[in-house]
Amino acid sequence: MNIPKLRKEPTVKSCHNIDWEDDYSWIHQENILEVLKDGSKLLPEVKKYLEEENKYTKNQLSETKPMQKKLFDEIKARIKLDDESLPYKDKNYEYWTKVTKKGNYSKKLRRKIGDDKVEIYWDGDIEAKGKKFFSAGDVAVSHNDELLAYSIDDKGSEYFTIFVRRISDNKIIEETIHDTAGGITWSYDDKYFFYSKLDKFHRPRQIFIHKLGTGIKDDKLVFEENDDRFTCGIGTSSDEQFYFISTSEHTTSEVYYFNKNETKFKPKIILKRKEGVQYSLDSWGGYFWMHTNQDAKDFKISRCKHNNINMWEDYIPAKEEVLIGGFIFLNNWMVRSERIDAMPKLFIKNLKTNEEEELRISDEEIISPGMSLMQKDKETDVIRISYESPKTPNRIYEYNVATKDKKLVKELKIPSGYNRNEYIVKRVNCEAHDGRKIPITITYHKDTKLDGSANLLLYGYGSYGHSISPSFSTTRLSLINRNIIWATAHIRGGMERGMKFWEEGKMLNKKNTFKDYISCAKFLIDQKYTGKGKIIGYGGSAGGLLMGAVANEAPELFLGMIMAVPFVDSLTTNLDHSLPLTAGEFNEFGNAKENIEHFKYIKSYSPYHNIKKMDYPHILITTSLSDNRVLFDEPTKFTAKLRDEKTDNNLLLFKCEMDAGHGGKSGRDAAIEEVAFDYAFALKITKKLDT
Repeated sequence: MNIPKLRKEPTVKSCHNIDWEDDYSWIHQENILEVLKDGSKLLPEVKKYLEEENKYTKNQLSETKPMQKKLFDEIKARIKLDDESLPYKDKNYEYWTKVTKKGNYSKKLRRKIGDDKVEIYWDGDIEAKGKKFFSAGDVAVSHNDELLAYSIDDKGSEYFTIFVRRISDNKIIEETIHDTAGGITWSYDDKYFFYSKLDKFHRPRQIFIHKLGTGIKDDKLVFEENDDRFTCGIGTSSDEQFYFISTSEHTTSEVYYFNKNETKFKPKIILKRKEGVQYSLDSWGGYFWMHTNQDAKDFKISRCKHNNINMWEDYIPAKEEVLIGGFIFLNNWMVRSERIDAMPKLFIKNLKTNEEEELRISDEEIISPGMSLMQKDKETDVIRISYESPKTPNRIYEYNVATKDKKLVKELKIPSGYNRNEYIVKRVNCEAHDGRKIPITITYHKDTKLDGSANLLLYGYGSYGHSISPSFSTTRLSLINRNIIWATAHIRGGMERGMKFWEEGKMLNKKNTFKDYISCAKFLIDQKYTGKGKIIGYGGSAGGLLMGAVANEAPELFLGMIMAVPFVDSLTTNLDHSLPLTAGEFNEFGNAKENIEHFKYIKSYSPYHNIKKMDYPHILITTSLSDNRVLFDEPTKFTAKLRDEKTDNNLLLFKCEMDAGHGGKSGRDAAIEEVAFDYAFALKITKKLDT
């Protein structure tokens, strides 16, 4: 089958008196956001090219079809298909979720306290019927338990439509509301609900209130954000006394509040926005509680009395190189998180005595702990705590914070069988080019030889301050059991070692992210976990930017790369301020249009603009037509240009899902199919298709 070719139309582009040529810029459509909502508006020539690429990829991977089926079956066999979550006790009902063997989506159930009758008030499989794509943004029951408000995206473009129905008879009782961000917040009296409307650039910058029984044309604007970089949302407080409106971009935030008894909905500001200062708010016990990095690089928790919002006191002070995380309340306790030396931890604080101690859940060193409430009534000493590790499936305990008694109440079951003692997990530190210590989490089967002969999948992300926790995955076992080591590089751009770790991997330090990943790859080769040319790089979205940059800089280290919805035409996207995410990311990547230094720096690493005439590893690129976060045209252009320039005969495969969004196809089976597809590619290039 012939290799697909995208037509070239050389175009000279210019910025800051610097010219460059782009052969494929013609595929950018001015009405691109309309295309995301309606694929029929895609240029016919581009659609044909995408279809040809899909056919070519299918043809090139035809021999992997049996392996894809095998992987699908074994991954699905590890999932308990009939399963239920633990119930959460609200005021009058217990609520929980359920998945079934035949279903692809969850069902939501409830039971009146003291009654045995169970009702299904939301069935994702019924809602998804007949839709090529289905995603529920929010499913919110009113405080009086009578109404259900929910939002649906049926394209993958993240334009959500809100519906309201009466639970007793399933009747839709309100007009549908289109083009929302998906979130729904009921008023405490259930007469209204709040939602965020998307603007023409797909940014939620307006919050409206809808009064039940009125037309949506009468919905009132409660809050409007005027800065293009910021987006907003609304939520409620733990004590159910306030509403909080939060507006933010990645590094700066601002919070407004109003009391639940107000009728005019006039939000009052807590602290005016200050560049680089982030904060979030809650209310409990007569205090406002703030989680903030103001005068605290790695955050702190402060509080003030409701009647004196200018008198803040530090409650959990900042700590050197310790990232202070979020918190939940019981009447007498605060349960909170920290990240110390790239490891997440939990702490319990007595609100009356101020005594605090670390909550030790497991003897395992490398774990990812969690915490949640069991009930709305906080007059209790019992919460749920959980943990998992790369080799231990999730375990949930009921934990008494006063007596320290814990009881295992749920454990992730692997129906096909699983023995955690067959796996080894290590946390090592690699020295980066500038001496910074970069954590790496490594998981492998005990029978895998560490003599440099094993293949290794190296996962990375490294953007937006996102930290990757050491979690369990049933899907990864399909590679690990075939002696492919799984390693996660906790590179700069995340916050594994605090805010400074993020700052050292963004803006004009962004190349540290790529260099860290390359350092990790070299370290793993030097330490005999794998060998040169045996690594498979794996990253999605901003992790796809990472893969593209690294492929251009150090292709010789890699056997292959899997790039999911990759952000690879980063200069073009940064220059286009009309795209949904661009303005909100000026403090993450820079503003190339307004700042020549930012322009030159981004251009120097943008994967599309730095493709070279040289050998590249095997590459699989996947994208989705309706993705509004990383537009499909980025990986499309990248693939076409890479075909022009690469000098090797290695695989370059490109697949575009025509009915999906940033997270890929919807539904349990479809998600497993996508993983099986990626893994089959990995097994093909490692010559393990017969295993």
